[in-house]
Amino acid sequence: MLRFLYENSLLLVGTALVLAAMVGQALTGWHEYNGDLEELGLLPLSLGQYLTSGHFLEATFENWESEFLQMGLFVLLTIWLRQKGSSESKKLYEEEAVDQEPDPSKPDAPGPVKWGGPWLWLYKKSLTIVFFLLFVGSVWLHAKGGAIVYNIEQQQHGKPQLTTVEYLVTSRFWFESLQNWQSEFLSIVAIVGLSVFLRQHGSPQSKPVDASHDETGE
Repeated sequence: MLRFLYENSLLLVGTALVLAAMVGQALTGWHEYNGDLEELGLLPLSLGQYLTSGHFLEATFENWESEFLQMGLFVLLTIWLRQKGSSESKKLYEEEAVDQEPDPSKPDAPGPVKWGGPWLWLYKKSLTIVFFLLFVGSVWLHAKGGAIVYNIEQQQHGKPQLTTVEYLVTSRFWFESLQNWQSEFLSIVAIVGLSVFLRQHGSPQSKPVDASHDETGE
């Protein structure tokens, strides 16, 4: 058990942080939204009802979409683009292991590598594909939750309601999305740029402390 915990500690701790933050978000969002409903003269929601409400969906997936976009885009951009001196970039002129064609003769190679053909083609792009599928799904759920909240407000003012697709093209939806996207793009710029000059001893996201500023890659 201890070995399992040690070998998977990064993923386990990350998952625990996600769950803890989501519990906090749910509790605080529940109280916040019930306050909004009270101002509209509507009945408050139970916690269970809140977890299936548009407010919770919108708040959750508005953030998830930007995270999946950032990760998918970063994986894709780092295939071709370089930044001299950054630990987040591939080396400038040297071929790296990730650029080599997969070897199906390796005894521990994943199944798709051994099967070849379309399975291999998909597997070679699977990380980016899954990130962007998660992004698209999160965009839809963000819009679905946002449309529910928007329509409650519209109904209170006697105004027409929108479908999820119609809400997707509103300025409100894009304002919510773009304010998160720009922060994710900023985080890419920050980690790529700051890792040129700054170090963190022991972290694989940093170059060795004694590495020159020009040294590129981990």
